[in-house]
Amino acid sequence: MYLKAAIVTIGDEILIGQIVDTNSGFIAKALDKIGVQTHEMLSISDDKQHILSTFSKLQNKVDLVLITGGLGPTKDDITKKTFCEYFDDTLIENREVLAHVTHLIENFFKRPINQMNRDQALVPSKCQVLFNKVGTAPGMWMQKENTIYVSLPGVPYEMKYLVEEVIVPKLVTEYKRPYILHKTILTYGQGESLVAERIEAWENNLPSFIKLAYLPAPGRVRLRLTARGENAQILEDEIACQVQALSQIIGDIIVGYDENETLEVVVGKLLNKTNKTLALAESCTGGKISELVTSVAGSSSYFKGSVVSYATETKIKILGVLPEIIETHSVVSAAVAEQMALGAQKLFQTDYAIATTGNAGPTAGETNEKVGTVYIAIATPNGCISEKFELGEPREKVINRASNKGLEMLQKEILKNI
Repeated sequence: MYLKAAIVTIGDEILIGQIVDTNSGFIAKALDKIGVQTHEMLSISDDKQHILSTFSKLQNKVDLVLITGGLGPTKDDITKKTFCEYFDDTLIENREVLAHVTHLIENFFKRPINQMNRDQALVPSKCQVLFNKVGTAPGMWMQKENTIYVSLPGVPYEMKYLVEEVIVPKLVTEYKRPYILHKTILTYGQGESLVAERIEAWENNLPSFIKLAYLPAPGRVRLRLTARGENAQILEDEIACQVQALSQIIGDIIVGYDENETLEVVVGKLLNKTNKTLALAESCTGGKISELVTSVAGSSSYFKGSVVSYATETKIKILGVLPEIIETHSVVSAAVAEQMALGAQKLFQTDYAIATTGNAGPTAGETNEKVGTVYIAIATPNGCISEKFELGEPREKVINRASNKGLEMLQKEILKNI
C-alpha cells in the first residue's frame, strides 16, 4: 500500500499569474524520492470556504496533504485560522516559536518585535509544531481521521528547509513506504512518435511494475522508466536489463542516461576528454547555442567565444564571409554557413566551430528559402561539413531545434576523431 499525497498551494498571486508555483514541484520530487506518490496538485485562493472545501474533498482520499502559503503575518494570510475551524481548535502562543521570532527580528533586523510578529507564534493547540529555523512562520502537522495535514510557509527557502530537514525524515522514520526507482534515457534527433514506433514491442513487454513516460521537447525526447516495489535489488536489476535492451534498439539516438546529462553536457565532456575547444557563429539561432553551452559549469575550459552575426554586414566584416558568396548563394545557404564556421574557428583559434544561418520566421527575410529552413555547418580540424534542415514553424521551435541539431552534429564529428 503506497502513501498517497496531495499538494495544495494557497495564494491569489499564483492564480492570477503574478508568481509561478515552484513549491509543488519541489515537494513532489522530495516525496517521490522516499516512495510517496503524489496523487494531485491544487492551487486555490486565499478564501476560507475554498480552503475548507478543499480540505474536506481530500479527507480520507489521500494519506497526506501538504499545504504551502497563507502563514504570513498579514490579514490575507488565513491558513492558521482556517486550520482551527477545520480541526475545531483554537490558537495558542508557542513559547519556543516566540523566542525564535523575537531573536530573529531583534538581532537580525535590528528592530523591536511588534504584535504582528508576535502573532507568528500563534499555532493551533492540537498541532505538532514544525520548527522553522530559517524563518518566522512555523510549520504545522495535524491529523483528522485517516489524513495528515501539513501546513508549510510559502516562502520557497523556508518551505525547502522544512521539507528536507523535518517532513522527509519524519515520513521516513514513521511510515512504511515502497521503493521507487527512476531511470532517464535521453534521446536526440527523432520525434516522440518515431521513437514510440521504434520501441513499441519493447514497451509492450515491460513488466507490470515498470512504467514508461515520454517527455518530449524540441529536437529531443526523454524516456523515463519508473519502477515501484518492495525489493530494491529486483527493481535495480530489472531496470538495468530493460535499459540494456532499449539501447540495442535505439542506441543511435541515445546520448545519456542521467536526468541532468543533456546534449550540451555530453558535448562538453567530449571536448574536455579530447582536450579540444569550441567557438560559435550564430545567425538565426541568435545566441541560443551559446546559452546552452555556457549553462554547463566549467564550460570556460573548452568554449572560447561566439559571434551572433545577425546582420549580413557582420558576417562579412567579422567572420570574413565573402560578399560574392552571399551574392551567388544568398545569406541562407550551405556556402555561407561553412564560411561562418571557418571564420569563427579562425577568429577564436579553436578546434571546432558551429555556425547557423536560416529563416526562423515568421517572414522569409533576405532570401527565397522558406521559413524554417536552416543551414548548419561544423568546422573541424579536418575540414568543414554542412547540412540543410527543414524545421517548420513557429519561430521558437525552429531556434530550439536548430540549436539541438548543431550540438548533435558537433557530437558526431568529435566522436569520429576519438
